[in-house]
Amino acid sequence: MKPRNSTQISEFLLLGLSEDPEVQPLIFGLFLPMYLVTVLGNLLIILATISDSHLHMPMYFFLSNLSFVDICFTSTTVPKMLVNIQTQSKAITYTGCITQMCFFILFAGLDNFLLAVMAYDRFVAICHPLHYMVIMNPWLYVLLVLMCWILSVLNSLLQSLMVSWLSFCTHVEIPHYFCELNQVVLIACSDTFPNEMVMYFAALLLACCPLTGILYSYSKIVSSICAISSTQGRYKAFSTCASHLSVVSLFYGTSLGVYLSSFVTQNSRCTAVTSVMYTVFTPMLNPFIYSLRNKDIKRALRRYL
Repeated sequence: MKPRNSTQISEFLLLGLSEDPEVQPLIFGLFLPMYLVTVLGNLLIILATISDSHLHMPMYFFLSNLSFVDICFTSTTVPKMLVNIQTQSKAITYTGCITQMCFFILFAGLDNFLLAVMAYDRFVAICHPLHYMVIMNPWLYVLLVLMCWILSVLNSLLQSLMVSWLSFCTHVEIPHYFCELNQVVLIACSDTFPNEMVMYFAALLLACCPLTGILYSYSKIVSSICAISSTQGRYKAFSTCASHLSVVSLFYGTSLGVYLSSFVTQNSRCTAVTSVMYTVFTPMLNPFIYSLRNKDIKRALRRYL
């Protein structure tokens, strides 16, 4: 089939998690409560950190930003899927697809960077407790979050613009429930080699670098905790980073599992189902992890509610 220019493509078709009509109500009934819990839980974390003056610290400033990003991250994909199920439609406009892809890459990158920044914050708090307030001053932690946004926006715009230059055939089906970058590039009719190179370079730079920073920070944290003589002191030090470590393990464990499994199996539908773990499930669990394991958050939530 002769390729046509991407500007002539009016819409794509999102095949979703399943094409079985009997399964659609089940998916809708499952994802709607999960989305509402995600939005409500993360919104409560944001409101609690803003309303309680005891939580006006770098750690909770980063946490409120992470909660905001998680709300946006989930909102880029789930509402469109729910609308398509409700209207029994698979269509998404070309502009809507590029926009969804742009915001998905943006908030996924922000998740990566914010988790790395939070690891650095815990590193300073445990390894240099006496200099914590000097090092993590308001200028620094605001600058760190600003840099996270700048890098994520630049990466998102670059990836989206490169996809917009591709040509697509007249019949376009995406075997996913949202416009995932890799799946959109795979169905293009024009040469995708530059896109693939940029994708792999961005994945190496924007995923591996934050993960390396997290691993380095926690290697230093573990060394410092082991050097503490008292058991109670070690437990108190570890408890300050337990929530963050749980979120990091959940996010990177699920996302790496999805992308590693995509290399093993060529089943795109299977990849779409497993991607639910880090796109929907992880943002929903984050508020529970932080609220259940953090006494300050629980106290702030009680005061707020």
